[in-house]
Amino acid sequence: MSVSITFLGGAGTVTGSKYLVRHGGQALLVDCGLFQGYKPLRLRNWNPLPVAPQDIDAVLLTHAHLDHSGYLPLLAKDGFGGPVFCTAGTRDLCAILLPDSGHLQEEDAAFLNRHKLSKHEPALPLYTRLDAQHCLSLLQVQPTHQTFEPMRGWRATFQNAGHILGAASVLLEVGGRRILFSGDLGRPDDLLMHAPDAPPAADTVLIESTYGDRSHPPGTVLDELGPALARLAARGGVAVVPVFAVGRAQTVMYAIAQLKARGEVPSGLRVYLDSPMAVSATELFQNHLSETRINRSELHAMARGTTLVHSVDESKALARLHGPRVILSASGMATGGRVLHHLALHAGDHRNMIILTGHQAGGTRGARIAAGEKTIRIHGRDVAIRAEVVQLATASAHADGDQLVAWLRSMPSTPRQVYVVHGEMAAADMLRQRIDHALGCPVEVPEHGDSVTL
Repeated sequence: MSVSITFLGGAGTVTGSKYLVRHGGQALLVDCGLFQGYKPLRLRNWNPLPVAPQDIDAVLLTHAHLDHSGYLPLLAKDGFGGPVFCTAGTRDLCAILLPDSGHLQEEDAAFLNRHKLSKHEPALPLYTRLDAQHCLSLLQVQPTHQTFEPMRGWRATFQNAGHILGAASVLLEVGGRRILFSGDLGRPDDLLMHAPDAPPAADTVLIESTYGDRSHPPGTVLDELGPALARLAARGGVAVVPVFAVGRAQTVMYAIAQLKARGEVPSGLRVYLDSPMAVSATELFQNHLSETRINRSELHAMARGTTLVHSVDESKALARLHGPRVILSASGMATGGRVLHHLALHAGDHRNMIILTGHQAGGTRGARIAAGEKTIRIHGRDVAIRAEVVQLATASAHADGDQLVAWLRSMPSTPRQVYVVHGEMAAADMLRQRIDHALGCPVEVPEHGDSVTL
């Protein structure tokens, strides 16, 4: 019997990863991501899947970022009740990220209804915090490097992928095929996380391509962030830093602590982490330090140098402060959350700074800010961008094109087929060309909805 893969997300785009594997009348979903960014992509979240949720037997999650896990509450709400296998780090982070995602969607819908800004009457959330909390009971932890059976006759193994806490690549063995899903691969030289494990032998590989068309510049995030924050402190400005609550927030906190210790940034420069989700994720690092390059004393120094902001009132109080300061707040692409209030307040002052810390998917406010647009729309009104915009090129938690090809080349043998996924079209096609040149094996960029038989 044949094995097939249907690309239900993460194809031709860097969001919404979902790969449906079928064999022998059974179906398994690798990743269950939410579409983000451009409105046509976001609208896909409302479209029913081409397979009934109750007909999916199991789910494997590579990691907890919403573009890989954020559709899970809706899948469960619509009838899926099978097991969701993941690492311990992914389970712990999903317990933070998914309820927060539901809460934000409820808040956004309520805001639209209050101000009559929606074409729908009433505007509804895709799912609620309660929906997200309910789906967490489906998560089943599996350790890395230990093979398990997600279903009878199917074997799966998680391997460390770097990137964020709990992130894994997945080797799936079914129907005589070995299929390797890279997940999101971290950088070998990441400031916080260990390098990804070398990949095992596989017939078919699905490899991410977020940065498939570029090479990371030399140097570290400290080399870029230090001069920027020194300029900010000298002119007494406020830096608003949209951060991904898991990974990027902790990297920037750690970098600032290191810069202060070196004397490259004034020790009195105040740093605030205004994201309850990022606060919780930071606290998780204590339980997963073995996945990182930092030790407990460095973690404590990082936490001591940052004021953790929990409540809405504490967040609002930041507006009444004076003097130079850094506000780290989610979301990392400025698509929602508390960072929007900080941007609305501070983006119009030339003394201030907006620091973008990672990939900005097309259609997001972060992408528009990075492109140099002079106004962005926040909560129904136009906000002028007069602050200095700094886009860090060294803070990415994704492997670049060179590192992705090197990871593939380190496989024990050349795969029979490679599918390039989870990247914008330019990045995916460039990586396709590079893999074709370097490995000489068949390589394709699938389109959304494509199915292939292995």
